[in-house]
Amino acid sequence: MTLQELPPPINPRQMDMLRAVAAMAWADGKLEPDEIRTMLDEFAILFAKTDAERISLKDRLRHYLGQNIPLEEVVPNIKSIEDRKMTLRLGYQVIQASRRSPNEPMINLDEAAAYQRLVRILDLPAEVVAEIEVAIAPPETSYPNGIIKALALKLHKLLSN
Repeated sequence: MTLQELPPPINPRQMDMLRAVAAMAWADGKLEPDEIRTMLDEFAILFAKTDAERISLKDRLRHYLGQNIPLEEVVPNIKSIEDRKMTLRLGYQVIQASRRSPNEPMINLDEAAAYQRLVRILDLPAEVVAEIEVAIAPPETSYPNGIIKALALKLHKLLSN
């Protein structure tokens, strides 16, 4: 049995979080290297205790990132508030990890729409969502009225020109 054939050394609860975050990375139809790196690094820190365990976990989880499971299917399995907050934080980090082209905003419209679905399904209080966004977003990309409103405003400005 190869390393890839072994089940991952994480529990079903952690796997649901991984699948939800991977769905965010897949929102624009492409899994970017920076998104993969962000997910593997973050999950290794969360779920492994030693450097050797982290390296092994990254190798074992890599092929699970290729599974594009709909948010609506996996997120309802994430029950605890702490796990929901962690899923939102990681999902937000992942969609900020890369852009498809230098001319594209860091979070494109597909990712923004998926993020809004994630927020809705997780059903966290608005102030918790805002705290997570502020903690993750670099200051120059922080949106006081939320990312969707900021993207809508940018789109409106582009269409107005």
